[in-house]
Amino acid sequence: MKIILLQIDKTDQSFVEQGVQEFTKRLTRYATFETVTISINKTIRSKTIAEQKLEEEKQLLAHIAKYDSVFLLDETGKEFSSVQFATQIQNILNAGKKSLCFVIGGPYGYTDVIRKKYPLISFSKFTFSHQMIRLLFCEQLYRAFTIIKGEKYHHQ
Repeated sequence: MKIILLQIDKTDQSFVEQGVQEFTKRLTRYATFETVTISINKTIRSKTIAEQKLEEEKQLLAHIAKYDSVFLLDETGKEFSSVQFATQIQNILNAGKKSLCFVIGGPYGYTDVIRKKYPLISFSKFTFSHQMIRLLFCEQLYRAFTIIKGEKYHHQ
C-alpha cells in the first residue's frame, strides 16, 4: 500500500522536518510512505482567509482525486486512541486499497466543501499548528504499524 501525507506549504521548522524524515525512514519497513507538499503562491497569503482557503481547496482537490481513501486531519474530527488508529489502518489494508492519503490543510483549515466530502480525523482536542501535526502524524502512523505487527514500540 502507498500512504501519502498531503500537506499545504513546507515547514520552516527544522526540528519538525528532521522528525518527519526520521519517521519516514522507519515507515519504509511497513509501507511505501511519502509526503507531498503543495506550495501556495505567496501572493495568495496576502488575500483574505476565505480566498486562501479556496485556493488551497483547488490545489488539494487536484491532488486528492487519485487516491483510494482520503482522510483529513482536523481538530473537529473523530478521535482515536493509538490502538484504534492502528485498527483503522489494518481495516484499510485488509480492504485491499492501493493508496491512502492523509491531508493536512493550511493554517486556516479547510473549506466546507472539502470538510463535507472526506472523513475527518482528530489527534486531540488540542489544536496543533499545521506544521507540528506533520511530526505527530508520522509518529502515530509509525506507532500504528508497530501495533499491527505486534512490535514493542507501543506500551499499553
